[in-house]
Amino acid sequence: MNHSISKKRLWTARVMSGFVILFMLFDGITKLLKLTVSVEGTMEMGFAEHHVATIGFLALLSTILYALPQTSVLGAILLTGFFGGVIASHIRLDNPLFSHTLFPVYFAILTWGGIYLRDERLKNIFPIKQRRLISDNKDVDQNMS
Repeated sequence: MNHSISKKRLWTARVMSGFVILFMLFDGITKLLKLTVSVEGTMEMGFAEHHVATIGFLALLSTILYALPQTSVLGAILLTGFFGGVIASHIRLDNPLFSHTLFPVYFAILTWGGIYLRDERLKNIFPIKQRRLISDNKDVDQNMS
């Protein structure tokens, strides 16, 4: 872990990732245990009952990989694919946009945001440009005169 990251930023990242991990553990475990609410919800999405445990296993596997620091990027990639499938299922069912279809997008943002805030390597791969201060850009001031 890089020590240059502020405590506030690190805790924000942990909360974001923790929220995703807890939700996905709950979702995966309820599917593996084939709880009625999970089975009914999955069947409403158009999947057969015998798919529920497989979906739960894949959700748990992806979540565990995401929770481990050494494999968190791989887990985030797998979770993103998982969320993409959920989005496609909601679109196919013509579910409401903000409450159903975009819900997995919100989780994907939390998933990647949590890694982005705590892992400098990801910031180097996907830099988000920040506005330069005018004082840093002296050439602009001289050219405008």
